[in-house]
Amino acid sequence: MPKVSQEYRDARRAQILDAARRCFLRNGFHETSMQDLFAESGMSSGAVYRYFASKQDVVLAIALENMHAVMAMIHGQATSRPQDSLGTAISEVLDVIRKKHASDHLGAIAVLVWSEALRNPDLAERYNKSLKQMRTELADLVREHPAHATNSPDATPEALAALLVSIIAGYILQLSLFGPRAAAGVQEAVRALWPT
Repeated sequence: MPKVSQEYRDARRAQILDAARRCFLRNGFHETSMQDLFAESGMSSGAVYRYFASKQDVVLAIALENMHAVMAMIHGQATSRPQDSLGTAISEVLDVIRKKHASDHLGAIAVLVWSEALRNPDLAERYNKSLKQMRTELADLVREHPAHATNSPDATPEALAALLVSIIAGYILQLSLFGPRAAAGVQEAVRALWPT
């Protein structure tokens, strides 16, 4: 039997996750069954279960992909333009999130995951672990790039990381629930709050 390449496995996994996103956006997590995922992905149950043992694993994979995408945006911004002010850096990240939400429904999926984490302790624990890692990485970025810090000694890198997560989450929530108009002006506001 021919060996399956990593590229093939990655493509099949992405196919399942794309199908799951469509199902979850259309019907929510609880109304979506594994059979719905099989049908939407065009894959057999055995093929899907080869990648994900349960619907919860699919939900977590989507949640983690979203978090990693946001962290990649933040890392990219911090490393490509370390001289930018904190306000400019946040504004650029929010702009990328806005575009990703428009093309891939990033925000709507994030809100569904947050809602499910309230009901599912295992998902909440695993999600919280990733969120702590995200905060640690953000704090490290603040330490590495002084332009992203503040002049206040009380604003530790950890506290600033928690604030950044709150701003990003709040922005995602507004985009998802109320649309782009509700989030209009946020990018300009963070630039005004942290101009240097």
